[in-house]
Amino acid sequence: MKKQSIINLVRYHMEKNNEAFVSEVAEIAREFDQTGDGTVAQYLMELVASTNFYVPQASYKSLRYLHKIEYSTQPLLLPDVIEEDIVGIARSIMNKSGLSKFLFCGAPGSGKTESAYQIARLLNRDILSVSFEQLVDSRLGETAKNVAALFDEINHLPYNKVLVLLDELDSLVLDRLNKNDLREMGRVTSVFLKGLDGLNENVVIIATTNLYQSLDKALTRRFDATVSFDRYSREDLIAIADSILTMCLKKAENSRQDMRLFHKILNDIDEIPYPGELKQIIKTAVAFSDEGNEYDYLRKIYLTLNGNPRSIDIQSLAEKGFTTREIEILARVPKSSVSRKLRDNCG
Repeated sequence: MKKQSIINLVRYHMEKNNEAFVSEVAEIAREFDQTGDGTVAQYLMELVASTNFYVPQASYKSLRYLHKIEYSTQPLLLPDVIEEDIVGIARSIMNKSGLSKFLFCGAPGSGKTESAYQIARLLNRDILSVSFEQLVDSRLGETAKNVAALFDEINHLPYNKVLVLLDELDSLVLDRLNKNDLREMGRVTSVFLKGLDGLNENVVIIATTNLYQSLDKALTRRFDATVSFDRYSREDLIAIADSILTMCLKKAENSRQDMRLFHKILNDIDEIPYPGELKQIIKTAVAFSDEGNEYDYLRKIYLTLNGNPRSIDIQSLAEKGFTTREIEILARVPKSSVSRKLRDNCG
């Protein structure tokens, strides 16, 4: 341990500067860890984490590239195969298994960011998210310097209290081997790799990306585990849609549930949207529905999923198995008019 570190510790203690004191202890712990004495490093961090030296709000205010985000306490809707991975990650962190860097990949709206929130809930941790916009600088070499400063900031966080979220990682690091990539971003990726290599295993990081195939392979190999969120079956999406609709209708006084028609609407489209988009479509339809029409939300959902056509083809709906009553709801045409139109088409 350096003499300056001892001087800093005494000075911060006398000044009652808890934030700086904890940061200095974190730096000392990191030095111990890098020299092979991980036990001492972990002990030091557990000491400051378990005392009143840790003052989250004060510490977070001094951060430049990280900010605390408030996340929802609502349960997450995921397929069993993905939920098992999320619970497994939380368990591995809790058991200090040595896995600390995780990459979530998949299409937008598939639940990557929400799953990071779920892990934080399970571990009772704060989430600190990175503001990539603050990292990027048009001046040559500055972005790479900012990335190095970011990892220094991360390494000074009190362990066992936070989870660092790198949302949409692809917006910062690109494939260094891509001929269309800028040299500057290649340098940024290189600095980012060094930052990951220098992280203490007690620092938990979850990164998300929509463009897994575009990431540098050297980067993806740095993560201890990669979880794909492109594993929803059609049945999974319908079950999740059911749960979303049920929750939304509980708050709607003038709307009634009709799961049979709802399932027909979903089964009528080739590709059901991922949960993020589904939730937005259903919430908006219920919120904007006509108070005088208890099934108006179903019409709005149908129109949105079908690209908001100007008119609804009654004959086509009938051929697909929709009843006269269901067509009345979707087309907003009286049943008598629906029956007459269908008879005329048959004639």
